[in-house]
Amino acid sequence: MTHRFATAVSALALMAGAASADSFNRIASFPVASNMAEGEDTARESSAEIISATDDGMTLVYTDSPLGALGFIDIADPAAPKPLGNLGLDGEPTSVTVIGQTAFAGVNTSESYTAPSGVLVSVDVASRAETGRCDLGGQPDSVAKAPDGSFLAVAVENERDEDLNDGALPQMPAGYLVLVDIVDGALACDTMKKVDLTGLAEIAPEDPEPEYVSINALGETVVTLQENNHLVVVGRDGTVISDFSAGTVDLEGIDATDERGALIFTESQQGRKREPDAVTWIDDTRFAIANEGDYEGGSRGWTIFAKDGTEVYESGTSFEQAIIRIGHYPDKRSDAKGVEPESVTFDTFGGTPMLFVGAERASVVGVYDVTDPAAPVLTQLLPSGVGPEGYVTIPERGLLVSANESDLAEDGGARSHVMLYQYGAGDPVYPHLTSEGMAELTGWGALSGLVAGEGATLYAINDSFYGYQPTIFAIDVSTKPAKITEALRVTRAGMPAQKLDMEGITLDGEGGFWVASEGRTDRLVPHALYHIDAEGEIRGEVGLPPELAAVEKRFGFEGITKVGDWLWMAVQREWADDPKGQVKLVAYNPETEEWGAVAYPLDEAGEGWVGLSEITAHGDHVYIVERDNQLGTAAKTKKVYRVALDELTPAPLGGELPLVKKEEVRDLMADLTSTGGYVMDKVEGLAIQADGTAWAVTDNDGVDDSSGETLLWSFPVN
Repeated sequence: MTHRFATAVSALALMAGAASADSFNRIASFPVASNMAEGEDTARESSAEIISATDDGMTLVYTDSPLGALGFIDIADPAAPKPLGNLGLDGEPTSVTVIGQTAFAGVNTSESYTAPSGVLVSVDVASRAETGRCDLGGQPDSVAKAPDGSFLAVAVENERDEDLNDGALPQMPAGYLVLVDIVDGALACDTMKKVDLTGLAEIAPEDPEPEYVSINALGETVVTLQENNHLVVVGRDGTVISDFSAGTVDLEGIDATDERGALIFTESQQGRKREPDAVTWIDDTRFAIANEGDYEGGSRGWTIFAKDGTEVYESGTSFEQAIIRIGHYPDKRSDAKGVEPESVTFDTFGGTPMLFVGAERASVVGVYDVTDPAAPVLTQLLPSGVGPEGYVTIPERGLLVSANESDLAEDGGARSHVMLYQYGAGDPVYPHLTSEGMAELTGWGALSGLVAGEGATLYAINDSFYGYQPTIFAIDVSTKPAKITEALRVTRAGMPAQKLDMEGITLDGEGGFWVASEGRTDRLVPHALYHIDAEGEIRGEVGLPPELAAVEKRFGFEGITKVGDWLWMAVQREWADDPKGQVKLVAYNPETEEWGAVAYPLDEAGEGWVGLSEITAHGDHVYIVERDNQLGTAAKTKKVYRVALDELTPAPLGGELPLVKKEEVRDLMADLTSTGGYVMDKVEGLAIQADGTAWAVTDNDGVDDSSGETLLWSFPVN
């Protein structure tokens, strides 16, 4: 069963700026670490993976595998979720579903891959006390409830050891499906039925590895056998109704090469096994699967099947390509599974049947109108936390909730979050920027500097994350979302310019640009200024003078602006000769080749450090972005200051520099949470148009250990 999807069709009418009567917008983000008890080590890893809600929609329950616990959140006010704490379990919770006010969780208690074990436990949500348990005889992965609450289905995976024989199948013991009745709201362990799934798949038929389950209104359970690339439909009595291969997909127009530091979508993969993870019924005859891949496959998309095995719809590369256009493509996953769709959920909002597809590596939730299951329409892409894994829908309250499993605190990154989205009147707030409408599929990310051009045009640059594709992007901010209209590749002798870390850009007044590159001596990237013409070719390079070269450090030029005949660059952090808490604003005159500088006073740092990210001239001042390197609740300093031009008199390098006075213009913290997310750490660009409208942009780190979100927003400075 091979499907060739030759043409990816995008139907993001909403993203193109068309009005919408109703849409989803994120209203809150809950860091799950806040559920830890007082005195507990909040730096300890925690993770929200699979999530469910009580029948009244007021309480969320999620699995926290690192803590070995269930977590609880009060969402009586969904815009202000409150922690209700954790319940420790004697094992690793893998999945949870709620019936009424009782949570049912699968718990992995395995001693080893060859001796798997697990239990199904019930927990009273109000008291957070265990009320029952059933021995499953193996390692549970997914738990689903029947729509009428009469029984549960559990996928007992007995997962393979990926380090044994390179993870090759078969690896015994085999997995299976468990069905267990719910009687008077309680587990009826004596009704437990074990459904044998061996002998069905073409791949390792003796070793089925059930991954995910979903139950329709007829009481039929669909099971994904992920590594086996197979799907099974089981009746209420435990008999197999149908089974069939998940098939393969031929992919065209993808980036299949890792670690080259460029977004090039001209490659292909043939016969890619789907290997579905999550599955959800969309009615009693059809279900959707998310084709994550885990063993040998991963087709980067999602599929709708009829339960007899008929393919109803295949997304091909259309989902991934829509994600590429909003800057969420994870380039470092190109040779693996791209955006990696992993989760899929169905419900009806406002009378419209909707499918929600989560891309784990892109940290995006796709919203599809599946009124016609043969022709779904992608209506929105929602920003998520890092690694969206589980979802719950509460249509009675107009709520969608995502659980995002990645906790990157150990590496200074974002914590695991649960995020809430409200469905209602109004246009989508996100994305802020898209390349939708460009003739060529254009990916982008890691935006690190801005400058205002003529009219509604801004110019942005990417940093060294895309080391083999340095680019100047032209952006039209007259539309919502703003649109990238041109991607000007920066070249040296006609070839992609390498050894650049572009962090600041300004106009040269002659149709070209000056770009400031932040040096990294450990990567042979020099601190330098580059003069670039209107075609993107580097026409001149200016290195540091000896006085600066002798004291330079890694954190160098982070912005550049033109004031009269002088270029002014903001140095991010103290260099060797700077007093603590002061950094340089460095000046260079291209005509006379003179250098100079003044000193700028930094705010006092709390956690981490405080430094400069941008400088831009407007009117009688230069405006400077000053920020700490913290995100989420740890972030304290994200501000715009200004310095009067009459203070910018360059003093000779190598001596004591005059200290300028700064005036606070805007605290950006409220802006950074305006989309309902957590505070991003990297406000990297600032441009000011002639009328005094300022635009700021965040750097999404190339979607590497990042949610991929890019915020681009405006505010007045006059």
